[in-house]
Amino acid sequence: MFKEFKEFAMRGNVVDMAVGIVIGAAFGTIVKSFVADVLMPPIGLLLGNVDFSNLFAVIKDGATAAPYATLEAAREAGAVTLNYGAFFNTVVSFVIIALAVFLVIKALNKMQTQEQEAPAEPPKQEQLLAEIRDILQQR
Repeated sequence: MFKEFKEFAMRGNVVDMAVGIVIGAAFGTIVKSFVADVLMPPIGLLLGNVDFSNLFAVIKDGATAAPYATLEAAREAGAVTLNYGAFFNTVVSFVIIALAVFLVIKALNKMQTQEQEAPAEPPKQEQLLAEIRDILQQR
């Protein structure tokens, strides 16, 4: 049983998939940081000093009554909140990742069609036979 598992785990497709998952997770983390730390702060500044990660609506007050200055303060008070700013950041991250995946798939498809369209050069032996045929036809 261990031998079968080892053969399964060491197949090229499984290893490739594992590498893809690890790289994809790392890419997702990078995009999340890009959105939260690089992209959204300037957009928030342009929209009147808005911090998207702190946009929330209080559904139910916690131990202390609203208003809460930050989402963290609301969580500490035990308030039930609707965190639409964090959701917006996640949607922007998803759009960036989806665009990146689309561009990679599009490039791969383009490379595959170029490979298929390129006519394969006949082997040297067939070229020699064609030349002999042409010489014989000329006689």
